[in-house]
Amino acid sequence: MIRILIADDEPMIRAGVRAVLAADPGITVVAEAADGHEAVRLAQRHRPDVAVLDIRMPGTDGITAAAEIRRTVPATGVVMLTTFGEDDYILRALGEGATGFLVKSGDPEELQAGVRAVADGAAYLSPKVAARVVAHLAADGAGARAGRRFAARARVDALTPRERDVLGLLGGGLSNGQIARRLHLAEGTVKAHVSSILARLGVDNRAAAAVVAHEAGAVPAPSGDRAPEEER
Repeated sequence: MIRILIADDEPMIRAGVRAVLAADPGITVVAEAADGHEAVRLAQRHRPDVAVLDIRMPGTDGITAAAEIRRTVPATGVVMLTTFGEDDYILRALGEGATGFLVKSGDPEELQAGVRAVADGAAYLSPKVAARVVAHLAADGAGARAGRRFAARARVDALTPRERDVLGLLGGGLSNGQIARRLHLAEGTVKAHVSSILARLGVDNRAAAAVVAHEAGAVPAPSGDRAPEEER
C-alpha cells in the first residue's frame, strides 16, 4: 500500500486529488494539508511514501515544503502539481529534490501512474511538463538552444553505452525494476548505474537526469507498453 500526503490550499482540489488516488486500491491517503508548513509537519509525523504538493500555497509554498520534506524525511518522494505558466517554479522545484511533476489538467490515470513511479524510486515528468522545461531552458534563442543541446549531448556521450541505455529509459519514466526487466539486468546493477549516472552528469536526482536526457534527445520513443503504468 502506497501512503500519500496531499497538500493544496484549495479544498476542492484536495478532494479531487484524493478521489483520483482513492480509485487505485493500492494507494491510501494518510494526511491532507492546506499549506506547506502543515505539509512538512504532517510528513514528519506520518512519513508517507509520497507527498503530492501544490507549487503555489500561502505562507510556506510547495517548493519550500519540498526542500524541507526531502531534508527531514528523505524516504518520502515528492510529486509537484503544476499549472501552465509556472516554468520557473518547476525548475526551482527540480533543484529542491522533487522527482515527480504533473499538471493539474492532466489525465487522472497519470496522477496515479506518477505517484506509483515516484513511490518506486523513479522520476516521473508528465510529457507536457518535460516539454515545458526543455522549452523554457531554450527560451532565449536558437543559439542558446543549440548550445544547451550540445552541452547535454556532450555530458551524455561521456557515459558508458550501458549508462546511456539506462539514462534513456530513466528519462522515459521507468523505475529501476522496469529498467532491469527491459535491459535484462539485475535491479542492483541498475541502481549502481543510476548512481554512476547522477555522479557523472553532476546532478542531484533522477528528475534532473531525466531533463538532461530529454535535452540530449536520449529518450527513446515510447513502446507499446507504457512505462509508468507497466506495474499497475
